[in-house]
Amino acid sequence: MTAATYLDGNFAPVATELTATDLEVTGAVPPDLAGRYIRTGPNPFAADADTYHWFAGDGMVHGVDLHGGKARWYRNRWVRSPEASAHLGESPVPHEDGGWYAGSGNTNVFAHAGRILAVTEGSLPYELTGDLDTVATRNFGGPLPAGINAHPRFDPNTGEMHVMSYGFDNPALRYHVIDSSGELSSTVDIDLPAPVMLHDMGLTASRVVLFDLPVLFDLELALQGVALPFRWRPDNGARVGLLPRAGTGSDVVWMDVEPCFVYHPLNAFDDGDRVVIDLVVHDHAFTENGEPVSDRPRLERWTIDPRARKVLTETIDDRGTEFPRGDERLTGRRHRYGYTIGAASVRDLGALDDHPQTAVRKHDLLGGTTVEVDLGSGRIASEMVFVPAGSAAGEDDGWLMGYVYDAARDASDLVIMDAHDFGHPVASVHLPARVPQGFHGNWIPDSALV
Repeated sequence: MTAATYLDGNFAPVATELTATDLEVTGAVPPDLAGRYIRTGPNPFAADADTYHWFAGDGMVHGVDLHGGKARWYRNRWVRSPEASAHLGESPVPHEDGGWYAGSGNTNVFAHAGRILAVTEGSLPYELTGDLDTVATRNFGGPLPAGINAHPRFDPNTGEMHVMSYGFDNPALRYHVIDSSGELSSTVDIDLPAPVMLHDMGLTASRVVLFDLPVLFDLELALQGVALPFRWRPDNGARVGLLPRAGTGSDVVWMDVEPCFVYHPLNAFDDGDRVVIDLVVHDHAFTENGEPVSDRPRLERWTIDPRARKVLTETIDDRGTEFPRGDERLTGRRHRYGYTIGAASVRDLGALDDHPQTAVRKHDLLGGTTVEVDLGSGRIASEMVFVPAGSAAGEDDGWLMGYVYDAARDASDLVIMDAHDFGHPVASVHLPARVPQGFHGNWIPDSALV
């Protein structure tokens, strides 16, 4: 697999920023949806096909505004990193102190404390307006010398944002809590024996789940100018840790696991003294040519027992899956359902020539069943997020939404599915352009921006 793989097919960048209004819809947009679905991803201005890395492309956000059963607009905008501003001939946006590089906002976009934030791990998030224009970077009152990771977890009871960061010069993880008003309230340093990549975390009502897995920063690669200077080092070992939310770095209990890599947990919860976490597991990452993913990543359940210092692993779905999402009102609490994208490899999500089969899957983690919707020939799924039908709605009473590429139109749709009556889409919002295969996004209701 070469760098050019991630510049072809539906991975290929789009060249222009668009604004389109009064979008055509097949089906019916649920009338109670009032807000914006926004997703980000890499969209490089210029990339060397020999050296490009998918994770390093300039960030572009794509959004659709839904109100009153109508799709009012679609917009795509580059996040105004220093590089993007320079390329577009614009003045740079203000930058607060923090992060070990400027970042591009290409990995995740979410709302917290009334702000829309786009982030790449290791950097500060970029604040966006409701129309997707870039305002400035934010450090939540800092200091955040290593920025934040791109996957925060939000406590549904307190409104706090829990997020990790990591560093290289002095190998360590940092666990940050940012309160509901958007101010950094605490940081805990956790020493590590080697400088590993940590993409995501787990959160329960009482503990934080940490990953010390064998993708390591490599100084030699960094000095060569490699965009993502990491290597797979299974001889470094692999372990998972539990940190009490009110604890210090010395309170972490570590347990060994088989060498693997985890980008994305679904959710975690306390089960007495143990912690249960559902997550997608890759056999390896950053092996030959810096390839970031393995074939057929699988959905597993890990039961972490700190008293016995053991981790029990169970396979839920081994058919190739990624981008797990669930009802985030249950973050840190016992959950029943999860949703993933089914594909033999993440690479298949952009490889148009091979007509990959993609599906949206619903996992009943209590009943032990999985059902899926095949989106049809020439239609390529991306991450689907869950949107509850209301504040009192049940766990699967709501909607799944995400972008789906349609090869017949060479353009994308925002697809909305009924998460409870799982089947064909209830609405497809037809966009005027292709949304390249990217990473993560969220439904941001109007109520999150007040």
